Amino acid sequence: MAERKPMPLLLIEDDVAECVKFKNCAVSRTDIKFVGMTGSSAEGLELAKTWLPEGIILDLELHRGKGSGIQFLTALKSTDLSLRPIIVVTTNSPSSIVHNHVHDIGADLVFFKRQSDYCPDLVINTLLTLRKSLHSAQSSGTASDIQTTESPGERRKRIMQRIEAELMLIGISARYKGHLYAMDAIFLLINNDGRTNSDAVLYEVAKNHGRTYSAVIRAIQTAIVDAWEPARLEELQRLYAARISAKNGTPTPTEFIQTCAKKIRDSI
Repeated sequence: MAERKPMPLLLIEDDVAECVKFKNCAVSRTDIKFVGMTGSSAEGLELAKTWLPEGIILDLELHRGKGSGIQFLTALKSTDLSLRPIIVVTTNSPSSIVHNHVHDIGADLVFFKRQSDYCPDLVINTLLTLRKSLHSAQSSGTASDIQTTESPGERRKRIMQRIEAELMLIGISARYKGHLYAMDAIFLLINNDGRTNSDAVLYEVAKNHGRTYSAVIRAIQTAIVDAWEPARLEELQRLYAARISAKNGTPTPTEFIQTCAKKIRDSI
């Protein structure tokens, strides 16, 4: 049996010391990877939509951050994700009423932080166990609420949602034609699994939309330049850690769609 990929996890936690513990724990393991860490429930929701993590570790209180775990769970419940994450809540509250409520609104398990054996490894190992159980249930056909097959149309919808979330995060505005062309080009690159280069894909997008190759390139470049505002450079360097054109100070369209396609392909 092929070894499974590291489990992508999202940590929503406002205690810096706790975040450091989870980071240090992840460094020593090869079975997980953190795709994001935040102390904000709103930002956590955006990260969940963008990265589609298999597991979420959610601090309930977020006193030093923004929002709360309950706000996150409530918002996530009404969000249409193509992959439902396993959610483990961590809390300092011993209240059974609180624990029952978070279970009702979507948490799979609640850890009381003050229990004697609480630690990041315990939380992560539990997530991995739940992942294995879910995978076994899918394989045996006993998980009636999980769809194990996906039609081409459903796959396209799922990937396009992921692409749109990534472009929104970077700031590629939908008011530009380049947004549509970039989405189509990134999808084609992902769908071809790297067998076609980005230049050939852009020619295909141009043909599909009845445009010239140069018109598609210009449209995507315009959308990229608009997103690369000087005020957002620090944030963009975090979101887009790839080659930047020395001439323009922005990625070229071919570099941009190739980088986005690889990032998304690695996360789905």
